[in-house]
Parts: sequence; C-alpha cells; structure tokens
Amino acid sequence: MLSSLKNVFRVPDLRNKVLFTLLIIALYQLGANIPVPGIDFHQIQTLESQVNGGVFGFLNLFSGGAIARAALFGLGVMPYITSSIIIQLLTTVIPKLEEWRDQGAVGEKKITQTTRYLTIALALMQATGLAFIFHDGGTGLLTNGKPVDLIPSFTVPRVLFIVLTLTAGTALVMWMGELVTQRGIGQGMSILIFANVVASLPSAGRIILADAGLLKFIVVFIVAVGILVAIVFVEQGQRRIPVVFARRVVGRKMYEGGNSYIPLKVNQAGVIPIIFASSILYFPVLLASIIPWTAFRSFVNNHLVSSTSLFYISIYGVLIVMFTFFYVQVSFDPHQQSEIIRKQGGYIQGVRPGPNTERYLGQILNRITFPGALFLASVALIPAILLALWHVNNVPFAGTTLLIAVGVGLETLKQIDSQLTMRNYDGFLR
Repeated sequence: MLSSLKNVFRVPDLRNKVLFTLLIIALYQLGANIPVPGIDFHQIQTLESQVNGGVFGFLNLFSGGAIARAALFGLGVMPYITSSIIIQLLTTVIPKLEEWRDQGAVGEKKITQTTRYLTIALALMQATGLAFIFHDGGTGLLTNGKPVDLIPSFTVPRVLFIVLTLTAGTALVMWMGELVTQRGIGQGMSILIFANVVASLPSAGRIILADAGLLKFIVVFIVAVGILVAIVFVEQGQRRIPVVFARRVVGRKMYEGGNSYIPLKVNQAGVIPIIFASSILYFPVLLASIIPWTAFRSFVNNHLVSSTSLFYISIYGVLIVMFTFFYVQVSFDPHQQSEIIRKQGGYIQGVRPGPNTERYLGQILNRITFPGALFLASVALIPAILLALWHVNNVPFAGTTLLIAVGVGLETLKQIDSQLTMRNYDGFLR
C-alpha cells in the first residue's frame, strides 16, 4: 500500500490532481465553519448539541455539520443532488430532456445547465425555509423540541441577506464540485460528501464511547467492521450478461465482431434510495411547521421527527426498498438497452433480439435488485436499531455513513488505479 501511495506522487499529473482535490476539500471545510452574517453566534453551540437525529440530523450529515453551524455552506450539496435526481427522473417523461440525452455531448451540456438552474431555485427555497426554522427555534426538525432562536432580529432585509448568502454558498459548492470532477480525482460532489461523512466518524465514535461505555463501543465497532466488509463485498458484486457482436460493414470499413458483457451491479442504485426516502420523510416535517393543525403536528412530532421510533424505522425501510426498484428501473431501461444492442449488431446468446431481450434483461434486473434493496435497507437500519436499543441517539446514520464512505472510496481508488496502470505503475487494487 505504501509503495502504491508513492506511485501516486511519482506521476506529476496524478499528483497535481490529488493535491487539487485536497485543496478543494480544505476550502469546503473552511466554508462549512464560517457562520452566516446576521446569525446569533451564541446560540449556534446550543443548536449543535440538539442535532442528534431525525431529518435535520440527516441533512446535517450531508453538509458536514455546516447546517447546524448556520455556516456559509449550510445547504451543502443537497440542492445539487436533489436537482440531479429530479432531472434524471424527468428525462424519462419529458421528450425534450430525452432528446437532449440522446444528442451526446451537446445534449449533456444542456442538461447540466438545466440542473444548475434548478439547483439555484431549490437552494433559494431551502434557504428561505431554513431562515424561518432558525427563527422559530427549529422545533419541527429537532428531536427534543427545545427552541433555539438564531435570528432574534427577524427583519426582511436581514432574512433576504441570509437567504442570498446561503444560496451563493450553494452555487460556490456546486462550482467547486465541478472543478474537482474536471481537474481532480473522482466525482466532485461525491468527494465532498465523502469528506463530510468521514469527518463525522471520530466524533461519532467519541459519542458512542461516552454514552454507551467501552463494552458496547467494542460491540458497535465489531458490527461496523462487519458492515464494512459486507458493503465492500456487495459493492463489488455484479452480474455480467455476455453479449456477442457480429461482424459489420459500415461504408468501406469492416468492423470485427467480438464478445462483451453488460455489468449489472447488485447495488445498482448506490445511496440514492436512502436520499429519496429521507426527502420524502422530510416534507411532512416541514409541513408540520407551517400548517396549524394540532393533530398533524402531534403525529409528526411523535413518529417522524425522531429516527428511533418504530414507525419511522418501518416506513424508512419500506421506502428504501421501493425507491431502489424505482431508481434502478429509471437508470437502466431494459427496452433502451435492448435497442442499443440490436442497433450495434449484438445479441445475448440463447435470447432473440427485440422484446425477448428486453424481457430477459428485466427479469435479471429484478432478481439482483431485490437483494440489493434489502441490503440497502439493512445497512441503513441495523446500526440505527442497535444504537436506539442502547439509547444512543446521537449517531442515527452510522450505516449510511459507512455506505457512502466505502462506495465513494472504492470508486476513487478504481480511478486512481486505472491511471497508475496506464502509466505502467502498480495500482492499489491487486
């Protein structure tokens, strides 16, 4: 491993990419610790001590704790992630977006620009909601319900300034993430999320040790190692569907046939279903802080605010399984894939091209998606249930943290490994 790490810094181009990525991460952490002007600094520490679960805790996880600090990058990468998911889903139902997707690089540029505009719009809405939540004490998002007023002087100019500052922070984070994708290592937004969740691991271990004791801390550590091994095993698992391509003549050129395969991962959806499920559970909590309906507010506060309630855990698990199937069907369309194979002169051995290939791909996709969905739900819920039984409510998203850290880490290592191999160096993954 040490020799492989030395190889990274022997290649000037790769060394510059790694150093540039580390610089962007450092700048992001700086922005995640600078409070927004107009916020009562004395109340921020009180708010941080109360963010221990629920929807607010999940958003705080993805922002690296910036949302609890009311920082410049308080919204983090969530508006961009939400915008990307929405655009990806709309691509299957809006003909114009589908046309852009099929145009190649030109269409991708248009889709990227649309995603940016939608990100700014979502950031404006979320920043406005956060401003009102910070003023009324955040009782709709905090599990213990103690009000913390971060904006005591709640005037229109101050609120507009806070909203614009948070939105500008989101735009800057989006730009930084795209810079990492272009000039650094790995996918920019994934790297920033990775940095956020990994930064929270030491404090999470300290909290578990302080609240549960040494024996339970050792048990949690063993469970975490087991989950880590399972995540690596499942993330690497894939079903390879062999495809045979016949010899083709295009114009005056002869293209030789060959064998290839379609890789279908067991965890095809990644961490997206968990984000989907949390977003769905996020809306009732926000509505409860707006709608003056006592019964609805009481139901939300008792069952949806706390991530340790049985109702929350059950609904969360069901939503993860449902959204896994939904997202996989959207991201991998058997009909589109069968058409691509047919147009390229390929076929799957023993399966006729056309509807039979589409049906075959759909059946295999469903078979490997089901265990993948159960795996995602287990990773998200088992650590939360274990910690809830021991009344350790300050680390409710341990499984999600491990899933993100391992997934992004493996993808980044693969990219570094491929670049080292191209330059005749030994890589990490051997």
